[in-house]
Amino acid sequence: QVQLVESGGGLVQAGGSLRLSCAVSGRTSSEYFVAWFRQVPGEEREFIATIAWSGGTRYSDSIGGRFAISRDNAKNTVYLHLDSAKPEDTAVYYCAASLLLTSSDRQYSSWGQGTQVTVSS
Repeated sequence: QVQLVESGGGLVQAGGSLRLSCAVSGRTSSEYFVAWFRQVPGEEREFIATIAWSGGTRYSDSIGGRFAISRDNAKNTVYLHLDSAKPEDTAVYYCAASLLLTSSDRQYSSWGQGTQVTVSS
């Protein structure tokens, strides 16, 4: 098991940028793919992107264009950068870990507590 803690959420104006951080810990954290999801109340969790320890990435075809995922292995931290934020990006953002390269949230066994991002118009 790995443990994940998100930070960096908050209020951002439409058109602005934001960087979220996910601190990853655990004895075998380097084996895991780490992904970012987001969820609006009453809706299903939505996959954004995932990244391997090696740096390989996969993005959502529908919403991945304004996001960039990266990781700093020395700091055991995965980042999600959002550019050109829109009000519809308002959601709780979660990072999660899986042994698989997948966009399915059911394949992720460890989750952070989430961080709220609110984009004002």
